[in-house]
Amino acid sequence: MRDRSSQLKAVKCVLVLIFLLLFASGAFGQLTANPSTINFGNVPLRTGATQSVAIANSGGQSLNLSLAGITGTGFSLSGLASPVILSPGQSLNVTVAFSPQSAGTATGSISLTYNGAFRHHDRRTNNASVLTVSLSGTGTSSGFVVASPGSVSFGSLLVGNSQTQAVSLTNSGGTSVTVSQATTQGSGFSVSGLTLPVTLPAGWSTSFSVTFAPQAAGTANGNIAFASNASNSTLNLPLSGSGMAPSSLSPIPAGLNFGNVQTGNNQTLTGTVTNSGGSSVTVTQAAVTGSGFTVNGLNLPLTLAPGQSSPNFNVVFAPQSAGAASGTLSLTSNASNPTLNIPLSGTGVTGGVLAANPSSLNFGNVQTGNNQTLAGTVTNSGGSSVTITQAAVTGSGFTVNGLNLPLTLAPGHSSPSFNVVFAPQSTGASSGYFSLTSNALNPTLNISFSGTGVAPGTLSANPASLGFGNVQVSNNQTLSETVTNVGGSSVTISQDTITGTAFSVTGLNPPVTLTSGQSITFSVTFAPSSAGSSSGNFAVASNASDSSLNIPLSGTGTAAGQFAVTPASLAFGNVVVATSANLPAQLSASGASVTVTSANLSSSEFTLSGLSFPVTIPAGNNVQFTVAFTPQATGVASGTVSFASNASNSVVLSLSGTGTPTPIHSVSLSWTASTSSDVVGYNIYRGASSAGPYSKINSSLNAGTNYTDNSVVDGQTYYYVSTAVNSNNQESAYSSPPQQTVIPAP
Repeated sequence: MRDRSSQLKAVKCVLVLIFLLLFASGAFGQLTANPSTINFGNVPLRTGATQSVAIANSGGQSLNLSLAGITGTGFSLSGLASPVILSPGQSLNVTVAFSPQSAGTATGSISLTYNGAFRHHDRRTNNASVLTVSLSGTGTSSGFVVASPGSVSFGSLLVGNSQTQAVSLTNSGGTSVTVSQATTQGSGFSVSGLTLPVTLPAGWSTSFSVTFAPQAAGTANGNIAFASNASNSTLNLPLSGSGMAPSSLSPIPAGLNFGNVQTGNNQTLTGTVTNSGGSSVTVTQAAVTGSGFTVNGLNLPLTLAPGQSSPNFNVVFAPQSAGAASGTLSLTSNASNPTLNIPLSGTGVTGGVLAANPSSLNFGNVQTGNNQTLAGTVTNSGGSSVTITQAAVTGSGFTVNGLNLPLTLAPGHSSPSFNVVFAPQSTGASSGYFSLTSNALNPTLNISFSGTGVAPGTLSANPASLGFGNVQVSNNQTLSETVTNVGGSSVTISQDTITGTAFSVTGLNPPVTLTSGQSITFSVTFAPSSAGSSSGNFAVASNASDSSLNIPLSGTGTAAGQFAVTPASLAFGNVVVATSANLPAQLSASGASVTVTSANLSSSEFTLSGLSFPVTIPAGNNVQFTVAFTPQATGVASGTVSFASNASNSVVLSLSGTGTPTPIHSVSLSWTASTSSDVVGYNIYRGASSAGPYSKINSSLNAGTNYTDNSVVDGQTYYYVSTAVNSNNQESAYSSPPQQTVIPAP
């Protein structure tokens, strides 16, 4: 404990110092600080507090502030860069900060060294002076929240899986802290086991769990923000992790389609599988199903890292028969899709086969100097494509166009039409073929050609001319004419022309085409309208080598003749009905020949015979004929015969007669009675011959020796016999000789 004398000495020293300062300020430079003492009070740990101090020159001369220093733990000075000159009355502000690092009271000071003050009594310069500003403050320990660990990293996780880590919150401060809220951000992150609000006394901790369950592949970042009343009121806990896709096998391509493969051949396709997931995959087994499919180049077991693809493997399709085939390449692994099925498909087809349509080409007859074109196609009738690579033509006069090679034909498809041309340069038969080379089962297809070069068509007339001779005026005569193509190629008759007014043609209607050797027959008629000679011509126009064929025509018209019938009438008198009577007559011609073409009878009871129409009667001659009268009923009958002819006159023969009834005949028979006493009657028999046979004509036994036969026919001859019949119905032999009777004709 200090004594009072020492305190009084200290007071006296202070008073002296104040006096000296007051004295110096009036005449010398003087440094002052405001405030001259700084107390920061209570400041929480790991925080800071600042205060401003005004440094001023309160004297009458300039001061040179050459050095500034600070002492004391947790204190710092800023805003003063020495040396600095302060003019009289000039001031500057500096900042003092207190940041306690531990709890408890802390003291310190600021020392400001300056010079420029003078003693008043001797004007000598003092040594450098020091202005000291006392500093004090107390570090207080408040609540402070820390997380352990300070960040949470989950690394890589498969999507669909999760991982949980433990985290603790600790109050490392000196006062209790209440955590009131925790906000979680970031996809896939969640918090459990933390019930808020929670109060943590100084030094206490609480634990909870943070879980990461990635929903998709890729990096994920998050954060948990804790709100509290600690000095660090917001605490952030960074979160991180990454999602990995599950391991998964995927094929490239997804399936293998071999299309059409010819039976007996094979085709190979390549494929790979890729691990499209986030973890390694091991393929342990491969199996192939389906007829004709095999696999090679896949060495198992095979491990694929994420994103890695397998080496190419080969699938071979070797069909043994035609038809569609399907199968599966099945890969077994530990991927999320443990069985990967790669579909396989293909079709076995028979080899391509070429067929020609038509199979051969026959051009027939082609005129030399001309040409003819026929079209053809080829069809692939097999089961696989065929490529035609070459075509060759043999045979004189044959060429081919319209087939562009190489040409590939799918199964069942036909080529475009191609043209084969035959242009013979000489007469005679020609043959050749069109040879197609391809990769078909029939690698060489020959299409045969044939044709005949022929000379141009030529028309010939037979006869070469037509002479009709004498033809009576108003009559006509027709002659046949034949035109034949005697050349080697077809001829078309395009027109016919006839001259001469008395001539006409029938049976030829152009256009008419005649092949080689073919003929056409037609008629030419001469019909003179007046007496005298006539001539004309029949011209046939065609495309034959003789383009116009002329057939001369000639004939003479003569005057018409006269004809007569003798007698001019025929009278038949009485004729029994249904019987006939005949009378002769004749036709005669004079002046010129007369042709009688027909005869017309007006009554059916009269008929004409002895003439065959048409009949020609030379001048001065005659022809005989007969007319018959056959009455159909009793009474007078009449009629006429009209003759048609080319004579200048007409002739009619008159006919007459009378029909009389038919007479009725019977035969009366009688015979000598039998001498036998027991005869009771007779039977009468009739026959057409004396030798029989005979037929009984009486219907009952005739008692007498007389009998009349009323059933005879006119003009017939009969023979009769009789028999005797006794009471025992016994009949005698025929009477002899037979009795003959002739029935007159009507």
